[in-house]
Amino acid sequence: MKLGAKAAFAAATLSAALCLTACGGSAAGPDAAGTAAGAATKTVKAMTIGSLADAKSFDPVDARTGHAMPIFQTVYDTLLLRDRDGKISPMLATKWEYNADNTVLTLTLRDGVTFSDGTPFDAAAVKANMDNFKAVKGQDAYQVNSVKEVAVVDPRTVTITLNAADPAFEYYLTLAAGFMASPKALGTPELKTDPRGSGPYVLDKANSVKGSQYVFTKRDGYWNKDLQKFEKVTIKILTDATARTNALVSGQIDAALLDPKNGKQAEGAGMKLNKSQVDWTGIFLYDRDGKISPELANVKVRQAINHAFDRKTIKEQQFLGQGTETTQIFGPESGAYVPDLDNRYPYDPEKAKKLLAEAGYPNGFTIKYPTTAGSDSLNAVYAQQLADIGIKLELETIPQPNLVADMAAGKYAAGSYSLFQAGPWVSITQIIGQSALYNPFKTTTPELESLISEVQNGGEKSSELAKKVNTYVTENAWFAPILRLDQMYYTGKNVNVKPQAHQAVPSIYNYEPAK
Repeated sequence: MKLGAKAAFAAATLSAALCLTACGGSAAGPDAAGTAAGAATKTVKAMTIGSLADAKSFDPVDARTGHAMPIFQTVYDTLLLRDRDGKISPMLATKWEYNADNTVLTLTLRDGVTFSDGTPFDAAAVKANMDNFKAVKGQDAYQVNSVKEVAVVDPRTVTITLNAADPAFEYYLTLAAGFMASPKALGTPELKTDPRGSGPYVLDKANSVKGSQYVFTKRDGYWNKDLQKFEKVTIKILTDATARTNALVSGQIDAALLDPKNGKQAEGAGMKLNKSQVDWTGIFLYDRDGKISPELANVKVRQAINHAFDRKTIKEQQFLGQGTETTQIFGPESGAYVPDLDNRYPYDPEKAKKLLAEAGYPNGFTIKYPTTAGSDSLNAVYAQQLADIGIKLELETIPQPNLVADMAAGKYAAGSYSLFQAGPWVSITQIIGQSALYNPFKTTTPELESLISEVQNGGEKSSELAKKVNTYVTENAWFAPILRLDQMYYTGKNVNVKPQAHQAVPSIYNYEPAK
């Protein structure tokens, strides 16, 4: 089907959402990719990155998985590290091992590491950081919800006891929960503006301005010189996509995440595209029990909604062809991906109408639906295509900052959103499980609970078992996915970068001088 002209060339702002969009990680980390720690590497004078997000503060408790992660990665190492393909490698912990039931994780720590204030890194520092992270309950405190106790065995060994198996816990140790600050600075107001970490760079406070730019210089005595690819790294906060594009094209910055429309300008100016797929975008059909919209309790209604969308046309006109049509929420890198589910609900308005009639709604129904200034055009397209099968979206404009809170509070039966395609357990706990933020009506069934339990206790088979969860929520149409979005990250002539799995923006370690 053809979309109206007003729908074409809309800004693909959802491609930059959460990520959950997303995530910490690394590519050329210590003891990974065959590079010995401490090896000398080529450096250039400086690199400047354009970031669409600022950090709340430099205190690790304020770190949040997403676009601001590179700001923290310059100054803080994590306990574990994610390679570019998402595999977990050593960083501050050189070895790690679970007990038989995956409830006690033992970490062996790297020797000879110090924080920027000279304090040695050891097991006591790990315990202090993790206890503080859990107690303060920062933005990403959910990452340590499963932690029961952190214990020092000896200076180089620490054990972390969990309340129950958590298949995502190692992954969380590559993110905010894994950032290590000097124990002397924890809990002090100074840490919010003056980071004290063991990372490859230190903050140049004199040349940094909150909300504008942060300048970092190469740290003397850092334990892994291979990660110090630049003498200086500057991160400029540029929340507007047009401003980032102009800064990149003019040479003021070396790298930035853009949207498809601005990407055309960047490519025309000779910028290099580094493309990856991280987020999926579509409709969350929250009210599967019909608490405020009784119609959504019928699986045939939810399946009809899925059949209503012409995903190919949406991709071409809304996202300039950037993305891959899908009807599942798990991507190829997630571990729970099932190829056949990408086309479980092909575009078929007549079938959609038939399903609605079978469900008892031959004349359709109305759903109150939230929209924001940044998503009005895309939601207008959704409304147009659903109207073609008899479902009316009653669009209600709300402020963008209220969207997640309102949806999580169960104010709406359905809503548009984008989230990063994480590992199976992260996605299950984020959007599928009974206590998940994006399952506001706490929908579940005995069959689903059994499948989730299998994943939680599946150990190395956890990802494979999650394919059953993926199949269940897809067949029962818990969501109406539209696309796996292309993340369009551009670099100039002086810098090369590799995309990061599960992450919209690359980790700070993924950049290197262009050869």
